[in-house]
Amino acid sequence: MAEKLSAVKGMNDILPPESARWEWLEDKVRGLMARYAYRNVRTPILEHTQLFVRGLGEVTDIVEKEMYSFEDRLNGEHLTLRPENTAGLVRAVAEHSLLYDGGKRLYYMGPMFRHERPQRGRYRQFHQIGAEALGFAGPDVDAELILLADALWKELGLADVRLEINSLGQPAERRQHRAALIAYLEQHADLLDEDAKRRLHSNPLRILDTKNPAMQAMVEGAPRLIDFLGAESLAHFDGLKAMLEANGIAYRINPRLVRGLDYYNLSVFEFVTDRLGSQGTICAGGRYDDLIGQIGGKPAPAVGWAIGVERVLELVKEQGAAFDAPAPDAYAVVPDAAAFPAALKTLQVLRAAGVAVQMHAASADGLGSMKSQFKKADASGARHALVFGADELAAGEVTVKALRDGSGAQQRQPLADAAGWAGILKS
Repeated sequence: MAEKLSAVKGMNDILPPESARWEWLEDKVRGLMARYAYRNVRTPILEHTQLFVRGLGEVTDIVEKEMYSFEDRLNGEHLTLRPENTAGLVRAVAEHSLLYDGGKRLYYMGPMFRHERPQRGRYRQFHQIGAEALGFAGPDVDAELILLADALWKELGLADVRLEINSLGQPAERRQHRAALIAYLEQHADLLDEDAKRRLHSNPLRILDTKNPAMQAMVEGAPRLIDFLGAESLAHFDGLKAMLEANGIAYRINPRLVRGLDYYNLSVFEFVTDRLGSQGTICAGGRYDDLIGQIGGKPAPAVGWAIGVERVLELVKEQGAAFDAPAPDAYAVVPDAAAFPAALKTLQVLRAAGVAVQMHAASADGLGSMKSQFKKADASGARHALVFGADELAAGEVTVKALRDGSGAQQRQPLADAAGWAGILKS
């Protein structure tokens, strides 16, 4: 026997019945995106490595330590499995000049890849759903995206999710803050861990996001970026806050919320929960007005967010949010193989009429008894059983038996008019 192969560590199969929960979430998202007039975009999983180096920043953790990058042996190109999708979406928008006739609201779903230690809700192949609004400069669209995410939590029946916001201002304001921050951190160099020392001059803003308990008090006293913001940046932030308040959206200003990627400016935000341990962020985003220009497109403002699908589904399970697992409308019981031609013909008519039907099929041991078939019909969750017995077929009929209402009521229906009585299987 050949050696049994397994999936790559941190890259998981999603199997029934769990895959039904993923489909349920995706259906909720598609419906919600349509109501907010966001349109779907699908970009390649592989991109040129330079896209992420230029877009995310050379000294970010993702680029430095987490990307799956390689040289294409056929043509020598340097390629990377996408670690996130904003850069790829922006590349697509710039490459195809999607903003030539005005702003666009877009969304995506799909797998991302980062080489990090697998843990609960965080894997090497993970999945994100993202919403991006490009070509719009005002805080109204920032607020719209936050309202979109908040509406999703309500659709999913989630509670205990809170919103944190901050403003990163503009590059010149960040440079002033950066200089003050470096000076402050240098005064406390004896408290910095090795990671902070490495970032001190390359990316000091990320030190504010440290999880090291020994550095917390020192970081709390660091200069706050919001104190360096000019009038325009403050007006943008105040506009966002006013719109959130007008819509009854509670928020907390978190001055240490800086996000891990270089492309953000002005509004940044996260939806977080305490129900998932250390992996508490389920949605994160912000404004990235300079990114399109950074990757070679015509400069345009933009804002967006991404949610971690695995984490959201963990939270759905944790909170016991309502989820109706899919079940067929009917299960076809076939006592004898001779009934298959008539059964299959009838089932195709029913399916064409919108009825979900699962047909009993033979295993290596045969079709099994009627009793075993009815047990499988019950286990399928179907509301009705369709019995294609010899007596029924001789009369040109099928028995329709109720499985869920406790009555066990049954009636004969003509095979020749399956489309006519299909509706009873949906009730």
